[in-house]
Amino acid sequence: MIIIDVDDYLEHYGTPRHSGRYPWGSGGEENSGQRNKAFLDYVAGLKRQGLSETDVARGLGISTTKLRAAKMIAKNAQKQADISYAQRLKDKGMSNVAIGEKMKINESSVRALLAPGVKDKIDVLETTASMLKDQIDKKGAIDIGVGVEHHIGISRTKMNTAVALLEEQGYKVSYVKVEQLGTGNQTTVKVLAKDDVPYSEIYKNRGSIGTATDYTVDGGRTYESLHPPVSISSKRVGIRYAKDGGKEADGVIYVRPGKDDISLGASRYAQVRIMVDGTHYLKGMAMYKDDLPAGVDLMFNTNKDSTGSKHDAMKAVSKDPENPFGAIISRQHGVMNIVNEEGNWEQWSKSLSSQMLSKQSPALAKEQLGLTYSAKKSDFDDLTKLTNPAVKKKLLESYADDADSSAVHLKAAHLPNQGSHVILPISSMKENEVYAPNYRNGDKVALIRYPHGGKFEIPELTVNNRQPEAKKLLGNARDAIGIHSKVADRLSGADFDGDTVLVIPNRDGKIKTQPALAGLKDFDVKRAYPAYDGMKTMSGGTYNAKTGKVEFEEGKQPSSRTKQVQMGVVSNLITDMTIQGANSSELARAVRHSMVVIDGEKHNLNYRQSAIDNNINQLKEKYQGSKKGGASTLISLAGSKTDVPNRTPRSAAEGGPIDRVTGKRVFTNTGDSYVNAKGKTVVNSFKNKKLAETDDAHSLSSGTVIEKVYADHSNKLKALANAARKEAVNTKPMQISPSAKVAHAGEVETLNAKLNIALRNAPLERQALLLANAAVKARRDANPDMESSDVKKIKAQELEKARIRTGAQKKHIQLTDSEWNAIQAGAISNNKLTQILNHADLDQVKKLATPKSSVLMNSANKAQAHALLGRGYTQAEVAERLGMSVTTLKKGLSES
Repeated sequence: MIIIDVDDYLEHYGTPRHSGRYPWGSGGEENSGQRNKAFLDYVAGLKRQGLSETDVARGLGISTTKLRAAKMIAKNAQKQADISYAQRLKDKGMSNVAIGEKMKINESSVRALLAPGVKDKIDVLETTASMLKDQIDKKGAIDIGVGVEHHIGISRTKMNTAVALLEEQGYKVSYVKVEQLGTGNQTTVKVLAKDDVPYSEIYKNRGSIGTATDYTVDGGRTYESLHPPVSISSKRVGIRYAKDGGKEADGVIYVRPGKDDISLGASRYAQVRIMVDGTHYLKGMAMYKDDLPAGVDLMFNTNKDSTGSKHDAMKAVSKDPENPFGAIISRQHGVMNIVNEEGNWEQWSKSLSSQMLSKQSPALAKEQLGLTYSAKKSDFDDLTKLTNPAVKKKLLESYADDADSSAVHLKAAHLPNQGSHVILPISSMKENEVYAPNYRNGDKVALIRYPHGGKFEIPELTVNNRQPEAKKLLGNARDAIGIHSKVADRLSGADFDGDTVLVIPNRDGKIKTQPALAGLKDFDVKRAYPAYDGMKTMSGGTYNAKTGKVEFEEGKQPSSRTKQVQMGVVSNLITDMTIQGANSSELARAVRHSMVVIDGEKHNLNYRQSAIDNNINQLKEKYQGSKKGGASTLISLAGSKTDVPNRTPRSAAEGGPIDRVTGKRVFTNTGDSYVNAKGKTVVNSFKNKKLAETDDAHSLSSGTVIEKVYADHSNKLKALANAARKEAVNTKPMQISPSAKVAHAGEVETLNAKLNIALRNAPLERQALLLANAAVKARRDANPDMESSDVKKIKAQELEKARIRTGAQKKHIQLTDSEWNAIQAGAISNNKLTQILNHADLDQVKKLATPKSSVLMNSANKAQAHALLGRGYTQAEVAERLGMSVTTLKKGLSES
């Protein structure tokens, strides 16, 4: 190892821990550019001599984190100085060439320095540091531990650098032990505070240590704060009721452009919540419109009739102060509390659900499921070639779990250029056209919405991207389409408050459609099944005909449980009826009832009378075997639950949890039981999905062709999972190499350090879960009839807050190339490597572990790529599916 003698350098340059305005201490502002360059040159020179970053940091007496932060500070400061100098010369009238000669850089570098936005990017460090200072001014001391950067929205490197800059400016980092609620254990919190605040004061007030709550959506250039919602006066809100045309844009909130407090920022549309008068809120899709009536800044469209009170068209704010809208807010701007905005929907899953694809032709289902299987099989083939036993075993086990999951959820590969889009109304759009700027003008596209009843709910439209109104309102929308309101009626009764559809190009007509069912024509759920006085509603209250409102017993809250159960029942019924060939008249009866159920809670509909009128029990008896119904085909049975006796994986003494011959999991029943109130002994059990508990998917099939396609697919995936487990359990561990351990001592040290960090996080993560569960329980106790969807949102909110509070993080170990080489050489024991892999980013491990020959395309990859390209997939889509870059794809195909 090279020993660094830095005494002379540090004496001239300044001390690493010096607190001052300028990084690294010495000199004034006029020399800052030279000092920064000198420091960067010095570090670069040491690296050229063969020293690692760790060696350089050790020689300077600082950590590698401090070194990286110092380098970034120096680079930013030097870049700032260069930008300022170039701008001053430009202001004097000098050309870019002359400026380059003066600064001894080329003309293109001058242009880069003077380019718009460059200074803005450099300002990120200062902006982040300023935000942290503001937080400290407000809260005294703040938690800056690992995980906070994710909440803020920046990288850990940027966070560390901003903290280092503040340390140079007189702030200090302390570590404070804080008791964890419920266990009495201690959590170490990394705290940033002003230098003149004594540690004793921070410790004394440790219960008040704050969290940086500001966040950025542009990488740190600007920061915003999540705050209690700002309310807007109802005087600025107009309501467009059903008779005025509100039904045609139900759920849309038109926004007057040019008003800062109601701006959507850079987005043209967003799913929002807007508090009104502090007591109610608007829920829907916000989009700009410049012809609103005078005095109206927000126009809310609704399919309700006027009652004389604007508030009746809105929703009442929840009693939960931390979640007044029952939704997770991603960011805020003025009165706009944004749930989703332009660009969010394009990231949604593209796979095709069995609920939709099973209602298409067996040939299409077989084709798309085949693509899914081919990709899984190609992954398996790659994993079997891995040379490191521990890595191979871990990745195969992970692969087996994923294959088992795929065998149950039955999702299929997406079709070419398919994407999720939010729907917005365009009143002047033709009923057979769609504004869809992501698709070619004149193309035919099919729209599919979930829950999906059948082909009769799939409109096929022609893309018209020249439609004037749509072009004006949506422009080059990233993930929205414009349709006529009647198209939404066809889409399972969709509205425009954030409903989404799959848009699928259908030039080849593979997606089959049917005309709308005659039995659904002009069917109005509100007119057909209105509530009657004293009726028990779906939400659990009683309808009062005089007031038109639902009344609840004291202490009772509205519940959506009935709706959720009824929706599951009718959705399974429609699926089973479609698969078994029900006629259009029967389907219309089931779909009419499903429409009543969907809107039953919102409009207080008489869903019980609908079930009688549409003779739903007769349909259940015919297609599901009894009036009580129940899933009857593989597609609906796959996800339904069954009771399974409590069990544990088979012990090693009995042969282990995996059968070495078949690769199947092997369990041992625990035999746990209890005696119920009737004196009967009941075996303790848990619920699991039926398809997960079935070795042969055909056993759940009613015998139709489409079910055979899905059953064959599920069985093939289960076989892959078993093959992967068999390969994994029979993989022998690699022995550690003493010589490799010595040769890679530095990498062994860094790997151990990373593992220690990950292991230290484990109890923090457990504590975060405990704290989050306690908070969720308190909120559920306060609102016992909370909807399951709301509970899910609250769990996510509380877990994020608890992780920030405890310093827990969901961050995987990232391996460097040199660390991977050490692993491959046998420098790490099998046990230690297994622990590392348990906390590693397995996608990165897979890339590192895959033999180099498989990076280029093998024959199976090439055949799959040609098949996909021939079916209309883009090169980008094919590359993504095969897990390679477009460049690799092109190169691989050129060699075939």
